[in-house]
Amino acid sequence: METWMHALLEALALPQYGLSTVFVVAFVSATLLPMGSEPVVFGLVKLNPDLFWPAVLVATAGNTLGGMVSWWMGWGAQRMVERWRDSPSHIRALAWLERLGPKACLLSWLPAVGDPLCAVAGWLKMPLWPCALYMAIGKFGRYLVMTAALVWMFPGQV
Repeated sequence: METWMHALLEALALPQYGLSTVFVVAFVSATLLPMGSEPVVFGLVKLNPDLFWPAVLVATAGNTLGGMVSWWMGWGAQRMVERWRDSPSHIRALAWLERLGPKACLLSWLPAVGDPLCAVAGWLKMPLWPCALYMAIGKFGRYLVMTAALVWMFPGQV
């Protein structure tokens, strides 16, 4: 297993694939698909320490764009959920999101709730660009902290 993982990380770190792979995985993981991009970012940075900032920035861009796709999906799905409009949990969640506004997208980095939060922000027709800005801030913070922590916890070269 370790040999396979090492070969995979080396392939992902190739200059022609490294940052583009980080972008694609970060993009896909920000949609409603259950996938994490942090291992890919960590693997690239571990094999190419000089790519720390480019990897964090590319992952942030991909994850933010993926969050924007989730926003658009939510915006377009508004009519599909009309039948749940009167449920108590729906009313509480809407009140909370409407009170916070686009700033709620700062929480888009959270596992399990972050990606659906982006979709709900779109469904509520919150303004795209402020939501995208808050998504980017939250996601940048996540990638910066997670990657720096992993590099610090595993300092040796692979």
